[in-house]
Amino acid sequence: MFGVGGIVSDLTGGLRGPHLKGSVVLMRKNALDFNDFGATVMDGVTELLGRGVTCQLISSTHVDHNNGGRGKVGAEANLEQWLLPTNLPFITTGENKFAVTFDWSVDKLGVPGAIIVKNNHAAEFFLKTITLDNVPGRGTVVFVANSWVYPQAKYRYNRVFFANDAYLPHQMPAALKPYRDDELRNLRGDDQQGPYEDHDRVYRYDVYNDLGDTRDVLGGSKDLPYPRRCRTGRKPSDHESRLLPLVGNVYVPRDELFGHLKQSDFLGYTLKALVDGIIPAIRTYVDLSPGEFDSFADILKLYEGGIKLPNIPALEEVRKRFPLQLVKDLIPMGGDFLLKLPKPQIIKADEKAWMTDEEFAREMLAGVNPMMIKRTATTPAPSRRRTSARASRASPWSRRSPATGSTSWTSTTT
Repeated sequence: MFGVGGIVSDLTGGLRGPHLKGSVVLMRKNALDFNDFGATVMDGVTELLGRGVTCQLISSTHVDHNNGGRGKVGAEANLEQWLLPTNLPFITTGENKFAVTFDWSVDKLGVPGAIIVKNNHAAEFFLKTITLDNVPGRGTVVFVANSWVYPQAKYRYNRVFFANDAYLPHQMPAALKPYRDDELRNLRGDDQQGPYEDHDRVYRYDVYNDLGDTRDVLGGSKDLPYPRRCRTGRKPSDHESRLLPLVGNVYVPRDELFGHLKQSDFLGYTLKALVDGIIPAIRTYVDLSPGEFDSFADILKLYEGGIKLPNIPALEEVRKRFPLQLVKDLIPMGGDFLLKLPKPQIIKADEKAWMTDEEFAREMLAGVNPMMIKRTATTPAPSRRRTSARASRASPWSRRSPATGSTSWTSTTT
């Protein structure tokens, strides 16, 4: 461990007994957010005071009868070399690998099956994996996290990660079952009423009651239990309503938000789209129907053509030297096409797949926009909007009965 606590430990021989060595792969926030300089300074201060990122192993074979039959917990171990990032190997963009040494005897404490991670820094970090090497009787033990760990003060419980082992319910080690039950309770949010914040980890379903005051509540009934959405914990707009007030930011568990690479791609393509919009803007001056797509072929043209860039070694070297993925995305590579949008996956596989009923059903089930298809019972369909100036407008739909006896519907725009 680096810092005051680590120096004292080294001088006094704090790890003379049996121990396990391992490594931790994580992504610090300052590698993903270049505006968070203040958090970086505070993280350095906490490291100097010996209060950094700590880990505690939990036994999967030896229980502590004085702690409700839970697996025995080892001593805290700090990550090493947090203040020396230049000496740490980079795995990929923004990732660092830290060493960690645990005071742990397999004979007395058993085989580790879980680990407690505490973040005493001022900023969160993204924990990827923790690996223990040469565990007697087991070899390598891997804890796969892929989760954001916020400062410990924001949690009412310890963040526990389990070894990458598969168990059927009846095979779960008794020493780990209480920790599994706690984790399930935390994810369900049984003890948290909300409203939820970024650091909360609540995965619970709720009805769609935040689509606006002119929409019915979708889901939750006996006949139509779905669609459902992730609960946000927000309170209703009034005591007699099940509807929620409309807000700009809706709670989504932090682990489910865009990763830094996907976010960089999203922002990069947004900026590229602004540039790529130059050609369509020029075309509008000679188009008979500017601002409109005359056919689906016009849409496909956005993903075709472009200017192929040559290979420029100097430009590629510049891309390698920038640590932020967003900057790399904005610097073109040799072989890229300028003024060309990336083709969506569904169109890339089949340009006509979007027209099929199967694809429509798939997008309806997997998409983020809830929809309900209902048969029209009255004509014209009455408006369910609240009484207002805009609600007094007549429906544009009217019924027309041709001489053939068939019934058709027409829409008139005023």
